[in-house]
Amino acid sequence: MRRRKPARRLWTAATAALALPLATLVTLPTTAEAAAVACSVDYKTNDWGSGFTADLTITNRGTEAIDGWTLTYAYTGDQKLAGGWNGTWSQSGKNITVKDAGYNAKIAAGAATSTGAQFAYSGANAAPTSFAINGTPCTGAHQPPVTVLTSPKAGAVYSAGDPVPMAATAAAADGATVSKVEFYDDTTLLGTDTTAPFELAAGNLAAGTHSLYAKAYDSMGASGESAPVGITVAAGPALVATPSQLAVQQGKSGTFDVKLSTQPTANVTVSTARTAGNTGLSVSSGASLTFTPSNWSTAQKVTVAADSSGTGAATFTATAPGHAKAEVTVTQLAGSSTYDARFLDLYGKITNPANGYFSPEGIPYHSVETLIVEAPDHGHETTSEAYSYLLWLQAMYGKVTGDWTKFNGAWEIMEKYMIPTHADQPTNASYNASKPATYAPEHDLPSQYPAKLDPSVSVGSDPIAGELKSAYGTDDIYGMHWLQDVDNVYGYGNEPGKCEAGPTATGPSYINTFQRGAQESVWETIPQPTCDAFKYGGKNGYLDLFTGDSSYAKQWKFTNAPDADARAVQAAYWADIWAEQQGKGSAVSATVGKAAKMGDYLRYSMYDKYFKKVGNCTSPSCPAGTGKDSSHYLMSWYYAWGGAVDTSAGWSWRIGSSHAHGGYQNPLAAYALSSYADLKPKSATGQADWAKSLDRQMEFYRWLQSDEGAIAGGATNSWGGAYGAAPAGTPTFYGMYYDEKPVYHDPPSNQWFGFQAWSMERVAEYYQQTGDAEAKAVLDKWVDWALSETTVNPDGTFRIPATLQWSGKPDTWNAASPGANAGLHVSVADYTNDVGVAAAYAKTLTYYADRSGDAEAKTTAKALLDGMWEHHQDSLGVAVPETRTDYSRFDDAVYVPSTFTGTMPNGDTIDSSSTFLSLRSFYKDDPNWSKIETYLAGGAAPTFTYHRFWAQADIALAMGSYAELLE
Repeated sequence: MRRRKPARRLWTAATAALALPLATLVTLPTTAEAAAVACSVDYKTNDWGSGFTADLTITNRGTEAIDGWTLTYAYTGDQKLAGGWNGTWSQSGKNITVKDAGYNAKIAAGAATSTGAQFAYSGANAAPTSFAINGTPCTGAHQPPVTVLTSPKAGAVYSAGDPVPMAATAAAADGATVSKVEFYDDTTLLGTDTTAPFELAAGNLAAGTHSLYAKAYDSMGASGESAPVGITVAAGPALVATPSQLAVQQGKSGTFDVKLSTQPTANVTVSTARTAGNTGLSVSSGASLTFTPSNWSTAQKVTVAADSSGTGAATFTATAPGHAKAEVTVTQLAGSSTYDARFLDLYGKITNPANGYFSPEGIPYHSVETLIVEAPDHGHETTSEAYSYLLWLQAMYGKVTGDWTKFNGAWEIMEKYMIPTHADQPTNASYNASKPATYAPEHDLPSQYPAKLDPSVSVGSDPIAGELKSAYGTDDIYGMHWLQDVDNVYGYGNEPGKCEAGPTATGPSYINTFQRGAQESVWETIPQPTCDAFKYGGKNGYLDLFTGDSSYAKQWKFTNAPDADARAVQAAYWADIWAEQQGKGSAVSATVGKAAKMGDYLRYSMYDKYFKKVGNCTSPSCPAGTGKDSSHYLMSWYYAWGGAVDTSAGWSWRIGSSHAHGGYQNPLAAYALSSYADLKPKSATGQADWAKSLDRQMEFYRWLQSDEGAIAGGATNSWGGAYGAAPAGTPTFYGMYYDEKPVYHDPPSNQWFGFQAWSMERVAEYYQQTGDAEAKAVLDKWVDWALSETTVNPDGTFRIPATLQWSGKPDTWNAASPGANAGLHVSVADYTNDVGVAAAYAKTLTYYADRSGDAEAKTTAKALLDGMWEHHQDSLGVAVPETRTDYSRFDDAVYVPSTFTGTMPNGDTIDSSSTFLSLRSFYKDDPNWSKIETYLAGGAAPTFTYHRFWAQADIALAMGSYAELLE
């Protein structure tokens, strides 16, 4: 029985009754204290017509801290509170009261905190006109207008040439009036209306999917936009069937709607039948429906009945003369499979083309929204991470439906667009494995770049290049590049074999950002092409911003994020397991073979950056590696490769990474590549290397586990990125130095709880599959700690850790007698209801509970999944509002040497006066830019509700995992 900690904050039905009376013991501030309050409240909504989320930012405008707050305001309509977060919400009639949540009770002078809730309503949804904190009215922040796009409805389908009727309601606050409403298709302005009712007939929309929304402006200059609505424009008359994914339990029935996209001139008969798949599903009513010129847009229902024993998916096709067909995938589920039904519901939203998760090529965007800055610096970029989540999502879809074409198709999309082709990496044949690359030191600050190349520093030999070529018959690398400009927003336009094709190129473009040391945040990066032909940038393209050399050659270069490739292998493992259980292993065998190949090349992430010997390296003159002694056998931060554009130039290079992060490890992938026959690599030593990596990764977790249970940062073989000597007393792991925040420091790379959840989820999968005792020992302690820092409230809302802080150090690793790490500690700085991280955490608990039988882990996993489903659904998925105070950094200076001048593809100047925004002037054309502009001018921090692809996929996967293991 494992140790329990007293700080647990999991609320259950049994404890709720005892907790509620405690509210009567709270003493509110006195009138004298309230009089000192000076405040403003910024109110934003995400409204979908029948409900909305409200996000409120409370700013302390006074000179003293607010220590404990109660917010009050009122609605004028029939808004009904469903649940809230970041505070205790209650409603009496039209009056709303919000009490601080304890952890956010204190608001320093000039600081802000946020709270939010979800409401249902009908009729009008006017914004509240006044707010008070501790009884004192708040002034000083004008509320933006509230806007709702009432037409068209989400998922609507129109025919090309037919006008799309757009309509919006808009209400101003604080005595202002609405001056105009703009109507947008993604970032394109379609038209403007200056008088109510605000309407626009949007004509000539191209065939395809469209994301539409309205943006209202008021007489005081404030603006607010509606939630986006996804529609489809068909090339001609079409049938419309919704939803596209339907779950029906055994012995029951379900319905979907059918209508026409455009008005016919005569009656149209629509026939619907099962055309493929599970024969246990059949149309029980609505097989033949008649639509007239008057009722063509009124949906009629088709009912599908399920027999009492079958499972799996079937395709139902609606057809009519002269109309494009419509298809619905109906999946028969066993018993009362609530969580598989949720998986299919969210899967349908994610894969609905009108909802904006995918490019026309089928590439998953980082997020539906374009204005987002985190590791990718634009929402319609994508990462290898997103591709790997697409693979995992489609593997789960295959498990639920028995359809493996989607999984295979996802790998094909990834292989086509994110794994560089031979034309992208044309000079690998010139690679010299005995001299992989020329050394250049890393520096802490961007201002210390360019880093001087130093050929006098010895580098080791690459021990796996020859065996990889022998196994696969090619010199090319089979791994994903990490970052892609899907819509070619920057304009580099790198197409296969066409270096810097330019802004007019179609399709996705490989790009890179981070290049300049540990302190370079995303706000200080200079985007650059992966194929630099000196067409953009300065006289040497972008190369002389990063490395110092006597001359520069046009070149290509790619960087791999190992955690994403490992996740792709992980997805392939599960696809193979699930397909084999269905007797369909042959359906995925070819794709699984490609995953094994990717895992073979992924071994480059196990090597020191310059193939130097691992362990006790304290200067650039430390020994070069020979054979495998340059491998640390961990998953490092990256590996990279590049070469000359000129095929006659005769050079290319490869590097690993000296830095290993605890959050990047993937023991499930290591297990699959070392012990699962269908994923055995073809190379001579690949399987053995992954077996050793599995052992090393589990030791790494043990070494990094704090006294409380969380996993600390990582280790490096190159202190400071320049093979320096670490401070005296720095603990080591096989001679590598402990690093609290490996690689990046702004923000610190191990403060995000998401890395804990992602990494421990992989350990939990490995444990669930094997019962490994070392994995269980790590998980027992980690789960104890995580549960002790988790709050699930009686209404289903929840709080999980967000930002972690670290102190102390681990013991130096002794494999024969591991230390207890009594001096290594973690604390939680703040908490969140982030649904993507909560889903990864719930998956960890699910896999752990399945193998261990831990009841509390199971209960908490269910509570997190139920809470996000009940409180945070919207028309696009499951999401919560986020207040982004970091967006104050749009004006951050970007270091450019005074000797460098150049231009971006769109003409933006690159020089010593450059800022994050000046290098990305396209952001000023984003419909959401006014939020940032207001914030930069001194307004409240902007709030966004983001639909990140990885988060939506993780939520769907968590539902599917819970259905499989615990339901």
